Amino acid sequence: MIPLNNQANQHAVRALVVGVDFGEPDFDARCEEFEMLAQGAGADIVDTIIARRARPDAAYFVGSGKVEEIALAAAAHQAELILVDHALSPAQQRNLERSLKLRVVDRVSLILDIFALRARSHEGKLQVELAQLQHLVTRLTRMWSHLERQRGGIGMRGPGESQLEMDRRMIGDKVRLLRERLAKLERQRQTQRRARARGGVMSVSLVGYTNAGKSTLFNALTRADAYAADQLFATLDTTTRRIWIEGAGSVTVSDTVGFIRDLPHTLVAAFRATLEETVHADLLLHVVDAASPQRDEQIAEVDKVLAEIGAADVPRLLVFNKADRLGLEPQVQRDAHGTITRVFVSALERAGLDGLRQAIADFCRNKSENDAPAFQTVQPE
Repeated sequence: MIPLNNQANQHAVRALVVGVDFGEPDFDARCEEFEMLAQGAGADIVDTIIARRARPDAAYFVGSGKVEEIALAAAAHQAELILVDHALSPAQQRNLERSLKLRVVDRVSLILDIFALRARSHEGKLQVELAQLQHLVTRLTRMWSHLERQRGGIGMRGPGESQLEMDRRMIGDKVRLLRERLAKLERQRQTQRRARARGGVMSVSLVGYTNAGKSTLFNALTRADAYAADQLFATLDTTTRRIWIEGAGSVTVSDTVGFIRDLPHTLVAAFRATLEETVHADLLLHVVDAASPQRDEQIAEVDKVLAEIGAADVPRLLVFNKADRLGLEPQVQRDAHGTITRVFVSALERAGLDGLRQAIADFCRNKSENDAPAFQTVQPE
């Protein structure tokens, strides 16, 4: 995959963003999120074109008339790249590039590009490369259509292989190698989990929508120095620390990759080994950006991904972060039966952490006493 920005070309890529409104109620929020993704990948957004349709156009996704408008806007702003806030089929991407004479990057490719940019650990890089190759193999025809002829020349005559077939075979070999390496790392991770389980150590994983403040909360709880920034997908690599919580004893806390709407399936599959920490956790702290107007939709997106990776039944607690932005005091809310329903904190201000630790201790105590959860997940009001 060609990155939006690289070492040889330090200037931000001039990009024109294309959004298609199919009547979704949160379309504006989706557009804003996509622009944040684009900027995080190193794009300088020169203009945004909005198309309104009842359904995608089979050939161009946006329709032939809108393609002409995009071409004019791209020329006027000297755009170098077209970013489309939807997943395009290989044919739609090919048709757009032929008509616009510019490179077209869809939502899936953009997210993969950001993951490649942010991955730091060896395992994270392997996972991103696997996802990129799985995505790339579906688009080889577009990339190599000019080489679809049989190879010839001295020593090369005969049936041979087309460039396309050779590339598919090479990518297939690379994918198998990456899967073997990730499987080995997963076996190591399973061994570590079994050792923690034998030691009676409770495991807690932080999950949530990207940029909800998981890494900031992780650092506040564990006094670690995991990378945290006000940007989408600041954290890709799972980090685990052991802490002591009064009433719970020794607890391992893991910070995981954030989720986002329309997260590419290739990424979910590639990161499944890392996300196993979530599946095998005793407790999930579902970190929510309390100040986000889309917090309900973001909670639903996280729940959807958790179900996809087999973690739907893991006990979880809603932790509303950034409560200070709403002028709310840190607090632990309980229902009429005394069951904890949600915790409000400000990870940046390190406020409300005692209440969160107490909630974890309550869960641990109830789990050891009667194997029943100490609290339940409820939707925000």
